[in-house]
Amino acid sequence: MSDKSSTSIGKIMKTTLLIMAAGIGSRFGTGIKQLEPVDDAGHIIMDYSIHDAIEAGFNHVVFIIRKDIEKEFKDVIGDRIASICSKHNVTVDYAFQDINDIPGELPAGRTKPWGTGQAVLAAKDIIKTPFIVINADDYYGKEGFKAVHEYLVNGGKSCMAGFVLKNTLSDNGGVTRGICKMDENGNLTEVVETKNIVKTADGAEADGVVVDVNSLVSMNMWGLTPDFLDVLENGFKEFFEKEVSGNPLKAEYLIPIFIAELLEQGKMPVKVLRTNDTWYGMTYHEDREIVAEELRKLHARGDYPESLRV
Repeated sequence: MSDKSSTSIGKIMKTTLLIMAAGIGSRFGTGIKQLEPVDDAGHIIMDYSIHDAIEAGFNHVVFIIRKDIEKEFKDVIGDRIASICSKHNVTVDYAFQDINDIPGELPAGRTKPWGTGQAVLAAKDIIKTPFIVINADDYYGKEGFKAVHEYLVNGGKSCMAGFVLKNTLSDNGGVTRGICKMDENGNLTEVVETKNIVKTADGAEADGVVVDVNSLVSMNMWGLTPDFLDVLENGFKEFFEKEVSGNPLKAEYLIPIFIAELLEQGKMPVKVLRTNDTWYGMTYHEDREIVAEELRKLHARGDYPESLRV
């Protein structure tokens, strides 16, 4: 990994990679899926995201985890990543998502985490720079990190990496995707959540309805600034007042839904930055081998060194 931080003024600016790693995958089956190795060298998905983010110019990493997985997390990745980051003048911090960190009383019987919105708020006091937020268990490719970083260091306030739908589908079952609608300037106007999208011989369909496989979709890769965190915090208070009483055990505060509400109200422009990279996720346990094989190809092609640990 080359350290490009000194090659341009833009790269010297402080920018943060915020990794949401607090969840345990409900559909993946065994173990904490974010910590599952995806190749023979023992790399996990996060190794690739951190490598690509540092290469793009991000110089601060924040992990959002739960306190109860802290030891396992640090044993498997945290301490190793801290060592790699220090070689590239990249700082590392932790934030802890806590089910009790809420603007009200915890409903009796509530065990489900409050969602990605609350996860990001856990890092509010740590984040002082423009930042990119990603899921820990998704592979995004290099292009999205570069595009979002460039947008942020040039003064952009809010953006989203838009992945081509056909580059995000699973061979092992239906998936839910947020299909993006944009205006003529590439600003997001609407995200249409579409469930059970499956591959077909001709492309894709959702419950029998043909879906355009060249649509851009949101994969939860957002570029934002610290100002957004104040808006997010106020939104969480409102969510707690309006949503939780009606669904106390399962209501979730989700970033894409909150941003969609801001879009609808004309309160937040979001630039969509197209990326042609293939997105890989481990939604299903069977996806692991597919991800591993595709990553092997990327190593063979020279996109990545044999080891990401240097």
